[in-house]
Amino acid sequence: MTETPPLPKIQRKSLTPLIYLAAGLVLFGWLWNTPEGLLGKADAVGYAVCHRIDLRSFHIGDRPISLCARCTGMYLGALLGLAFQWLTVPRGGGFPPRRVIVALAGVVFLFGVDGVNSFGHLLPNFPSLYEPNNTFRILTGTAFGIVMSAAVFPAFNQTMWTDWVERPTLPGLRQFFILLALGIGAALIVTTENPFILYPLTLISSAGVLILLSMIYAMLWLIVLKAENQYTHAWQLITPLTGGFAMGLLQIALLDLGRFLLTGTWEGFHVFLG
Repeated sequence: MTETPPLPKIQRKSLTPLIYLAAGLVLFGWLWNTPEGLLGKADAVGYAVCHRIDLRSFHIGDRPISLCARCTGMYLGALLGLAFQWLTVPRGGGFPPRRVIVALAGVVFLFGVDGVNSFGHLLPNFPSLYEPNNTFRILTGTAFGIVMSAAVFPAFNQTMWTDWVERPTLPGLRQFFILLALGIGAALIVTTENPFILYPLTLISSAGVLILLSMIYAMLWLIVLKAENQYTHAWQLITPLTGGFAMGLLQIALLDLGRFLLTGTWEGFHVFLG
């Protein structure tokens, strides 16, 4: 008969109920004070991390989705990258080899070029390389999201698991280009602006913000508490991820509050795009 593994020491302390209480309070307060409906909640997530400029966003009918084109791509790409690495090397903690890092750096460079070129169109007389558009934004954003996942996933495994393995989660260019092709396919689907596709994808991309923040904050507070590498089963991650979720949602709530106090509206920024 298999024995149930003991709880990690951090989950045997009185801190655990406080984590769940804090998460519940933050979630209730945020849900109560943000716009109604699923898209309204997704908008409130996007409101904390994205400018949400109308012309730089895709639309469901006349309604801009919750994140701009670039941010939609970033968080869809990040979620796709996390899922891909989890399916291929679930407890891998090795970072990519040099040839893959060079490819990832190239992605970051293209993302930066398109971002600077796009931002330049907000400034009068700013020289530009080409006319920016939402297709370029979501493609470079999706590729950058894959880079984010390639950094976060192995770091998360190294922090959480007792038995993490040193195998890279993106071991070669073949895996990288497969993942990049999947990301490009997802981005191009978004550009169709089909409402039956765009509705779930905007919810998924907004959820990606919370998932990434939950993972990052879970790592940070375990490092601070010196409670790393204590987990052997997936169910044991519920408590640290709940704590990470509470901290991530608190960050979003504070950013929402600050922006709302400054603008008095839940809409995106209104700027002249000549």
